[in-house]
Amino acid sequence: MDHQAFPQFSFDVCIVGTGRVGLPLGLSLIEAGVAAIGYDVSAELRDAVNAGVMPFQEPGYEELISSRKFRVEATPAVVSECASIIVTVGTPLHNHVETDLSQIQRVLEDLAPHLRPGQLLCLRSTVSPGTTEFARKWIERHTDFTVGRDFFVAFCPERLAEGKAYVEVRTLPQIIGTQDAGSRARADALFERLTEEILHTDFVTAELVKLFNNILRYVHFALANNFAMIADDFGANIYEARRLANHHYPRSFLAAPGLTAGTCLRKDFGMINEWNPYPDMFLSAWKLNEYVPNFLVENLRQRVELHDKVVVILGFSFKADTDDVRDSLVPKLWRYIHRQLPAEIRVSDHNLADPIPEPSIRSPRNWPVAEAVAGAEVVFVATNHTGYREVLEQLATDSPEAWVSDIWNVGGIDQVFYKAGQLLERPATGPVARGADATHDVGRVVTR
Repeated sequence: MDHQAFPQFSFDVCIVGTGRVGLPLGLSLIEAGVAAIGYDVSAELRDAVNAGVMPFQEPGYEELISSRKFRVEATPAVVSECASIIVTVGTPLHNHVETDLSQIQRVLEDLAPHLRPGQLLCLRSTVSPGTTEFARKWIERHTDFTVGRDFFVAFCPERLAEGKAYVEVRTLPQIIGTQDAGSRARADALFERLTEEILHTDFVTAELVKLFNNILRYVHFALANNFAMIADDFGANIYEARRLANHHYPRSFLAAPGLTAGTCLRKDFGMINEWNPYPDMFLSAWKLNEYVPNFLVENLRQRVELHDKVVVILGFSFKADTDDVRDSLVPKLWRYIHRQLPAEIRVSDHNLADPIPEPSIRSPRNWPVAEAVAGAEVVFVATNHTGYREVLEQLATDSPEAWVSDIWNVGGIDQVFYKAGQLLERPATGPVARGADATHDVGRVVTR
């Protein structure tokens, strides 16, 4: 079919899946003057967006969402009105280190009756190598289209840090993976309206770049956590060691320790390991990062017994200053604490609702932070949310003998385990950032 015969469309693009990846993209496209619309199966999400309310925290989008210029539809038929379709649905793993393509296939099945010649389909979620080629073959098998002639396919990965999407969607280079010139030209025409720099490659290389970005961070943080464990074994100060190692030394970029989790970092190494039968550094990194909750509980128990104590967990989301609890390690920390049979476990996270939506521990109460720490005997700083340093300083005054587990160094005294009263004895140096040279961003930079 000659491209001149392609139909005209009412919208430039439809975002399929308007969650934490899709919604910021749709709103940014609207701001860039692109005629964008969404499709999502979640009635709760649709109602929030169409009412002009952000359904989750993502700074910078409040005014855009309140304008109601971006709406989300309940039927896949809307894609027939759109020149481009960007799919941002979840791509999880099965239990046995196997990529789950069911959501991708379900979307393709839903969209297939509504696809029209001349459209571009972009996959944007993190996918395992070969997924975009799977989509291309599926389309050619189940429709009358030939990709590259009268239908077009690309993989255009999202590499944004949660909480920084508003800036990064316009400033990060956009990688575009295609197998034909027509698909490349159409993806270029769409994304050049968002960002100044576009990088071209093929399907599988684009898929690997996204995975490599996330896996590199996961392994990097695992090494930092391993060093923290080694330092504690020797009675050494990991924060001082890190600071000295990085100071004006051009070949050191040691990150700070912390609970390394999130819905992307932990699953993406599995998408590589699916194709590798041998033990490797990725699996070692996974074991190290997964061990951190146990390390915090067991090594604190070497200082103080948790049994019959009032224990407080500050923070429950997986990342600083977000409301995202997906794949957080804090429930695992809670369960290790619970095994010690404390008198009480109080959880406080001012970014989340009450009760906290965590079925594995029966949706615990979300305590107001002042009530949570009143009478606390042990406090675990599980997430480095803004405001927790002030909480610890008040704890130091009210309960100086309370023990603190502070893997994020929120207290700023360069110790993982300490009595709260020590905060009054030493000047705070500032929370330690994850990157080697960062001084202010104490949150983890996570891409999805």
